[in-house]
Amino acid sequence: MQVYPNRFEAELQRGLTSCYLLFGDEPQQKFTLLNAVRHQARQAGFEERTVLVADKDFSWNQLLEATQALSLFSTTQLIELELPTGKPGTEGSKMLQQVAGNLTKDTILVVHGPKVGKDVQNSKWFKVLDEIGVHSICYPLEGKPLHSWISQTMQQFGLQADPPSIALIADYCEGNMMAAHQEIEKLALVYAGQQLTLEHVEKIIVDQSRFNVFQLVDVMLNGEQQRCVKMLYRLESEGIEPNIVIWALVREWQLLWKLKNQLDQGQTIAWQRHGIWRNRQVCYQSALARLTKPALAEIRQQLRDADVAFKQNQVVRPYVKLCHLCMLFMGMPLTLPLGAGIA
Repeated sequence: MQVYPNRFEAELQRGLTSCYLLFGDEPQQKFTLLNAVRHQARQAGFEERTVLVADKDFSWNQLLEATQALSLFSTTQLIELELPTGKPGTEGSKMLQQVAGNLTKDTILVVHGPKVGKDVQNSKWFKVLDEIGVHSICYPLEGKPLHSWISQTMQQFGLQADPPSIALIADYCEGNMMAAHQEIEKLALVYAGQQLTLEHVEKIIVDQSRFNVFQLVDVMLNGEQQRCVKMLYRLESEGIEPNIVIWALVREWQLLWKLKNQLDQGQTIAWQRHGIWRNRQVCYQSALARLTKPALAEIRQQLRDADVAFKQNQVVRPYVKLCHLCMLFMGMPLTLPLGAGIA
């Protein structure tokens, strides 16, 4: 059974189950869910905890032995199994299915790892464990969900804040929920039990937002100009190679050009055939609605020229040029000369 991270602790309060599957690349949420299981298990008398990591030297018999052996001092145990790749392999898959059939009320198995796709969620071992337990996928939050998470986390620390304060924390820590949690902890130490204002938050918080190129692309396609500029600034400060960004822009241009041609020919776009899943379709629809064929042709030429200049190390401020290119994708009729920012 799937339970979203924001409802996971409420699910735990209803009673523990035999197995929990916790996956995702958002470390703060996953850490919170793991801690919640540990806490609830301790409350229920599960004092013995066994931690296993299925790395290249791992023997799957260790898991089988762990589920069958209890110490002299405890009749219950919590077993945590980390899958560093998110996949157990053939041997691990068979062992997990075997273990699933032998779990008793005295043992709780927690399997956790990085982000996994539908292939893993549809695999036999995952489904067998999910049938007797709960799975939750942790993903980075943005927009209103992020604001709600910040508000809920602040309440857990005994803090109340007005919407501008929450928005500032979200802006400074977007893409880095672990940093947001740390900032809230600092605020709780300084302003314990107080109603926070924007002035309080500004005195404590520092900009710890983190982004990646894929997030940049989605924001660019969506036409969010201010967020796009901020992301570019953060990528530059983190030392991301400009060539990585321009590679991503070229890839998106190729896809948009192909989609635009299909629309012009009256074809219905088969989104999944292009690797565009439902959660990203709105971004592409937004970009296709505002970009004409001549605009896309202009972007192609700008990308070609910029790519050559980057490879020849002729660009003094690469991220200025990247910002110009992103703005073209967002439909901004910029007149910045091609040589701007080029030595």
